[in-house]
Amino acid sequence: MTGTRDRFALIGAGPMGLAAAKVLAEQGIPFQGFEVHSDVGGLWDITGPKSTMYDSAHLISSKTMTEFTDFPMREGVADYPSHRELKQYFQDFAREFDLYRRYYFGAEVREVTPLGGPGDGWRISWHDDEGAHSDTFAGVLIANGTLSEPNMPDFPGQFDGELIHSSAYHSASQFDGKRVLIIGAGNSGCDIAVDAIHHGESCDLSMRRGYYFVPKYVFGKPADTMGGLIKLPMWLKRRIDGLILKWFVGDPQRYGFPKPDYQLYESHPVVNSLVLHHAGHGDLSIRPDIARFDGKTVQFKDGSAHDYDMIVAATGYKLHYPFIDKALLNWQGDAPHLFLNTMHPTRDDLFVLGMVEASGLGWQGRHEQAEMVASYLAGLRDGSAEARALQAEKAAGFDRATGGMAYLDLPRMAYYVDKATYRKAVTGWIARLRRGQGQGRGQGRAA
Repeated sequence: MTGTRDRFALIGAGPMGLAAAKVLAEQGIPFQGFEVHSDVGGLWDITGPKSTMYDSAHLISSKTMTEFTDFPMREGVADYPSHRELKQYFQDFAREFDLYRRYYFGAEVREVTPLGGPGDGWRISWHDDEGAHSDTFAGVLIANGTLSEPNMPDFPGQFDGELIHSSAYHSASQFDGKRVLIIGAGNSGCDIAVDAIHHGESCDLSMRRGYYFVPKYVFGKPADTMGGLIKLPMWLKRRIDGLILKWFVGDPQRYGFPKPDYQLYESHPVVNSLVLHHAGHGDLSIRPDIARFDGKTVQFKDGSAHDYDMIVAATGYKLHYPFIDKALLNWQGDAPHLFLNTMHPTRDDLFVLGMVEASGLGWQGRHEQAEMVASYLAGLRDGSAEARALQAEKAAGFDRATGGMAYLDLPRMAYYVDKATYRKAVTGWIARLRRGQGQGRGQGRAA
């Protein structure tokens, strides 16, 4: 193939990849997209090879708090859309902004290798139905998602029944007639437990720690649309929101759930009312952490033991960029350490998009991240002073935008940010970079 050193390679056509493709095109940044599936949508297309979706999956945030601002969801879409509605949404988004032609589909990126130092270009190797390919690019934007690589713990002992990670769960019929144990009570774990209650012979839920439970509706409206107009100090927000949760949720400890050993918002809450409903009705039993497996018997850390036919480990996912050397991503601990979770401190030809989580960030917050990156690349191309200022700031050292929040020291929280702090920083840089557009145009271009 002919060299494409004037273009960036964009990996992924899920929500983040599509947002990036849109803003790169708007900023006139040449790029080529790569997507392993035959269509857009990422994990929201349950037929995709990397999708970890299940039949009953819905958004845990409401559509108005999640959608792209310049592309609202269609009339008639539910408050909490299913994965089917969201697949259609992203297909419509790609058509609206003419993004399909920007991608090679069925193209699995296998290797991403720098040709030298920053600015020297990259070699991208990929595989499709026609075989292996490679080409050179000016830089790389990685947007392959955060929820595809299972985090499967090692459990002592041997389980003789069926043991799967939640990524292998797709349909409630998998539970038919079985005694089921769900390990992990995050949002997916609670969703799956509700499915198992209706289809299995019995269902238990093993929890290592307590969670704060948030109802989907408050006063008849999606809970995440309530409040937020007034910025409150965290100590007051916790007090007010904690009181609201007591009104609408009650005390989960009454149903056997452990009490959280951390403060509200120091970990992602569980947005699920049904799991509490079923626990209160005796349809679901809460168990402590696992001690060991012994045949079909599970020994728990409180000394109790129960028999199961099937175990689903809803133990989350880990960041996974298998096509690139971890050292190139400035990996520290459980995640790459990047400026505003996206920009390499010293390279201007390598970005990770979508490696960010925050309560209420939505796809618009991720769109803003992509817009900042595209504006930065345009500023470097045009030689703007504002782009050089951002370049200097990220090279000088930085902390994650936690807003002072002491998040739990867990892999899934390693790239968590405070929404208000994060969006203020990102939108601030977008505004500065826009003001700088046109400054020094034609004075040089950085890869």
